[in-house]
Amino acid sequence: MESINYTSFETPSAGSSLLLGPFFFFETLRFNKKLEFFCHTPQTLLLSARELYLNLSIYTFVILELFESNKNYMKLEYATFKDGDLFTLTDFSCIPSHELLIKKGLFKIIWCRDRPTKLRIDGYDVNLKKDQVIFCTPFNVLEIEPGTQGIISFVFNKEFYCIQTHDEEVSCNGLLFFGSSQPQIVTLNTKEKKLFNMIFDFFEEEFNIKDHIQGEMLRTLLKRLLILATRMIREDIQKSNVSNTQIELIRKYNLLVEAHFQEKHQVKDYADLLFKSPKTLSNIFKKYNEKSPLTIINERILLEAKRLLLYSDQTNEEIANNLGYKDSGHFSKFFKNNEGISPSVFKADRLKKVS
Repeated sequence: MESINYTSFETPSAGSSLLLGPFFFFETLRFNKKLEFFCHTPQTLLLSARELYLNLSIYTFVILELFESNKNYMKLEYATFKDGDLFTLTDFSCIPSHELLIKKGLFKIIWCRDRPTKLRIDGYDVNLKKDQVIFCTPFNVLEIEPGTQGIISFVFNKEFYCIQTHDEEVSCNGLLFFGSSQPQIVTLNTKEKKLFNMIFDFFEEEFNIKDHIQGEMLRTLLKRLLILATRMIREDIQKSNVSNTQIELIRKYNLLVEAHFQEKHQVKDYADLLFKSPKTLSNIFKKYNEKSPLTIINERILLEAKRLLLYSDQTNEEIANNLGYKDSGHFSKFFKNNEGISPSVFKADRLKKVS
């Protein structure tokens, strides 16, 4: 990680600028005579002194405090205009990196490297323990409090690495990503933690090298990380005496649900696509975990309904139609049976808690 190096500054005057440090650019805003600093990216620190009636000693104190609080800020990014590739390695400890949380089409791997942390995913709090890793798809609405410490995040779009295109190589699709209605979480043991740290070090080292094959090296490292995590998931599943063939069936079922949950609501619909009977699917899933094939379908529909209720302006009727319900009354009944309250009450309660 880069640290901020203090260089020099001049006494500010109205309309002047203050140039400091080689690594970060900060904007200052004044609210009720209080300065708030926002790390903005990346090469210089520029403090506007216009209308700021502060003497030199106050400036010195604030700036040195700012250096200390942001010295571990990290945001390493690879992007190409031609192909639209984007890969970012960040700790989300600074405001600009939070733009990635609202940018569409990004996969996010969040690693609690140093300490436990709390995230908010799809409107619900998720408490992660130290050494846990969570895998979020572009459809997950992820919120991280500014200033959160101790996490490392690998963020990428499908242009940089398409998990569908590389499915035969990695086979993480349907296990790490799109494996259930909730993001997959893995817990690293001592050996796996060492491997993750080693891969992280390789990523940091590669970002110090600028050449035409940097993108391929970063993709290779990401692939290695995904393969490692996928193996962990498979090993965990195999503890339930589920064969590799059955793991593949579970994976394909999850992918089919992700692709068709808006129009196919019955297990038989997916059993037909997999050339299996509903009973066969139920027996395999019973060996793996407590969720039945039907529960997986219902949870995915319910998750999408909640997202649309909380993060869109669609009416209940429009949401019902988007989720394959011709009658909004049937949708409301489904929602209440699974959540315990109606869609309207759910939305009102959640928005009240946020406000």
